[in-house]
Amino acid sequence: MTEGSDASLLGAAEVRELAARHGIRPTKTWGQNFVVDGNTVRRIVRVAGVGAGDTVVEVGPGLGSLTLALLPVVERVVAIEVDPTLARALPGTVAAHARSLADRLEVVQADALAVSSLPGPAPTALVANLPYNVSVPVVLRFLEHFPTLRTLLVMVQMEVAERLAAPPGSRTYGVPSVKAAWYADVRLAGSVSRSVFWPVPNVDSGLVALRRRPPPRTTASREQVFACVDAAFAQRRKTLRAALATWAGSPARAETALLAAGIDPRTRGEQLDVAAFAAVAAARFQPASGSPAAG
Repeated sequence: MTEGSDASLLGAAEVRELAARHGIRPTKTWGQNFVVDGNTVRRIVRVAGVGAGDTVVEVGPGLGSLTLALLPVVERVVAIEVDPTLARALPGTVAAHARSLADRLEVVQADALAVSSLPGPAPTALVANLPYNVSVPVVLRFLEHFPTLRTLLVMVQMEVAERLAAPPGSRTYGVPSVKAAWYADVRLAGSVSRSVFWPVPNVDSGLVALRRRPPPRTTASREQVFACVDAAFAQRRKTLRAALATWAGSPARAETALLAAGIDPRTRGEQLDVAAFAAVAAARFQPASGSPAAG
């Protein structure tokens, strides 16, 4: 942190005043719910564990509540904002509330789901209050396209948070859980009351922390593993022998791949971890003379 350069954070009155000044009416289309509580954004930055030397990507900075909490702590913030009015307004807000830190901010006006490169140094962390309607695709896209990201801390709808962090065998375990686990260790890092937002959403939020680690060792590609995961959960009440039949080419081929990976064909998808799915995909796509890949 830069001593003596702390930013003044936005409260409820400032957020509403900024919105009125720039003609902003929060829209459900872009999932706009602005944080109006300084303690919440300080907590997000603290839990994210970012610091000097970090280049942080912030997706959906909105009016700048979290941006102002990040700037005193990190080396650089690249803020990606889809709303052109908000993107234009953010530098002025930072200049007014943290003038000495304004050169640490770069704003990219773009749809985060279309971003595959960023200006400047490679990002090391992603910290964001993500719009509920795109939270999982954004997390997975940035993990895929930005391998330099070591950590992510995202605030998302609690239901989505629980889904991302769910372990195998749990009620909420599914496609997002497995795909996130391909890239990272994932944990639920706390809850956030709906009362800290304006407008107030009808659900509470959760913090999800992701720390990158190598994917499972496998001869299958990520695309092959993810296709297996999609097939397994498309019919999650079915056994894997039945659920993977189309993906594998037939129920018999699905059974062969499952047995080669050491998995009972009567198992259901929610019982497998990401390494097991990687082993199934490797067994399905390996040459007939080969041996099953270890997950």
